[in-house]
Amino acid sequence: MTIETATEQPEEIGFDDGEHASGARALVDWIVVVAVALTVAFLVRGFLLAHFVVDGSSMDSTLETGDRVFVNKLSYRIHDPNRGDVVVLHQISGASERDLIKRVVALPGETIEMTNCEVRITEVDTPDADGDGEPDSRVLDEPYLDPNVISSTCGGDFKPVEVPADHVFVMGDNRSGSQDSRTLGPIAEDDLVGRAFVVFWPRSNWRWL
Repeated sequence: MTIETATEQPEEIGFDDGEHASGARALVDWIVVVAVALTVAFLVRGFLLAHFVVDGSSMDSTLETGDRVFVNKLSYRIHDPNRGDVVVLHQISGASERDLIKRVVALPGETIEMTNCEVRITEVDTPDADGDGEPDSRVLDEPYLDPNVISSTCGGDFKPVEVPADHVFVMGDNRSGSQDSRTLGPIAEDDLVGRAFVVFWPRSNWRWL
């Protein structure tokens, strides 16, 4: 009698097609997530938000060297600049280009002048209260100026300047130490990068602008 002994075959272990497909889908999902995140970051930085590092004393003591601010680049595509806005603007000088940060002081159509550190604004629709045939000016209230920074000269007086359409007149809060519209002239609204709205670094200087 012959007895046949059954030989047990080793069991093969592996991944089925379903597991392979699941892993591939997870990888694709991660690639899509990263691509979307990078695209959103690019769009936000390119069209909505930017950050600016303050360098110089022209905005003392509102802003100090090393302060980092967020700039809303969409603001002036939605509405016109407002008096008091802190703005980042392009300055082109010869072959060089750099960004400046200043404050909007006068708006299109207004006339601005400064005497004894007082800024006077003649608005477009200012009435002629004294009957001399000319619209009356008013002293601009500027609570953002630091009396400890403003000197007695404020950089010197200047005669009336009319701000053209689609332009603004900007000045630094440190009037005696700022290169602004007093030398650069009124700034075209197209040269405004956007409105600086918050200091986010260093944390000790965090504040809305």
